[in-house]
Amino acid sequence: MTSTLLELLQKYSVPGPRYTSYPTAPYFRTGFSETDWTDELAAASPDRGLSLYAHIPFCDTLCHFCGCNMVATRDYSKTQPYLAYLDQEMAHTAQRVDPGRMVHQLHWGGGTPTYLNPGDIRRLMDMMRRYFTLAANAEISCEIDPRELTREHLVALRESGFNRVSFGVQDMDPDVQQAVNRIQSQTLIQQVLDWSRELGFSSINLDLIVGLPKQTVASFRHTLEQVTEWSPDRLAVFAYAHVPWLKKHQRLIKEEDLPDSATRLGLQQAVNEMLGAVGYVNIGLDHFARPDDELVRAQQNKTLWRNFQGYTTHKDCDILAFGVSSISQTADVYMQNEKNLKRYQERIAATGMAVERGLRLTRDDQIRRDAITRVMCDLELDFAAFGQEWNIAFTDYFADALTDLRPLADDGLVTVASDRISVTPRGRLFLRNIGMCFDRYLKETASTQPRYSRTA
Repeated sequence: MTSTLLELLQKYSVPGPRYTSYPTAPYFRTGFSETDWTDELAAASPDRGLSLYAHIPFCDTLCHFCGCNMVATRDYSKTQPYLAYLDQEMAHTAQRVDPGRMVHQLHWGGGTPTYLNPGDIRRLMDMMRRYFTLAANAEISCEIDPRELTREHLVALRESGFNRVSFGVQDMDPDVQQAVNRIQSQTLIQQVLDWSRELGFSSINLDLIVGLPKQTVASFRHTLEQVTEWSPDRLAVFAYAHVPWLKKHQRLIKEEDLPDSATRLGLQQAVNEMLGAVGYVNIGLDHFARPDDELVRAQQNKTLWRNFQGYTTHKDCDILAFGVSSISQTADVYMQNEKNLKRYQERIAATGMAVERGLRLTRDDQIRRDAITRVMCDLELDFAAFGQEWNIAFTDYFADALTDLRPLADDGLVTVASDRISVTPRGRLFLRNIGMCFDRYLKETASTQPRYSRTA
């Protein structure tokens, strides 16, 4: 008997990674040292581009759904020592990086980067330009909370070279906003979008979240109707990650207010139906873009990649990430900074670095990362082409994965032919589960405490 989509959602709703990295962050090792990282920076190929990331942890208020490393405070003075430590960290890192390497991507995340006042926005970007060389066509983007935002913040971003902005909308329903402590009106969102277009930002992304407390399919359809009228260039529609064992403030959300399986399915179906009807292309997992967007073209050309910034066209860039909890990445190494703000600042003051943990990838890690990424980006995996690239016999090397994929194939989520794996339209809802079949670490470890949010 063929399972219904709701039955499949319930069957495959298990804790699992989002695969912005592989191996995933819980497997980074605390034995990875500052010396390991400085050696990696020195050894990195001068031909690889750079992607810079700055983490600004401060927010005015606490959103109950938040899964980020953040500090809710109205004390603006806390930003001043933090910016000084960012300066110190960037200076220390830049000394160890070939000065000829060009920055092709730059991103600020948080927290709320626009917690910084316009003067400090300019100050931080001046720092980054002082230590690194940005390409003329660099993609420069910033995450923005529309609340507390002024036109002067956007002017400062634009004059500093930012060409992309991403606004956290999440949900427009008043009951949902109240339940998650994030109140923002339609008028407010309209105003910041008008300012952004007037100032000439080349790409506008809106973030939404499905699975929030008090959400119903009917209420979220109203949100989608409003959002499609705003006509952003891209949309990221994330599934709420309820991990109160990791983020204690999520305990402020009542479990009984969270949507049940049937509602979550209805929410996902509404997203796909309504965004598809107005022309957005489903990139995969949680991203939608207009048909002429570079993400869509990259997927068609099989050059799309996935990293800590989500889907990207910058596969061949090393990520140098600055600030508390930020994660850097080269072709062979991941490194995460201290996650505690006080310890981060103490470590930077002492040595100019704040390495908490990291990992050097084995050849098996790299092969499996590529397989998972190809599934999540290309939505298919060609055995011969992949095997030739890595000099492996695909079906032998991934015999374990092919075995684990059989029930998913039986349920119509993937097709496994003699020469390739293809994700079906139904299987797009289960990309994380498909990727998990290739994950050696999940097979080797077991924990009584879940490390990840549920996949569906």
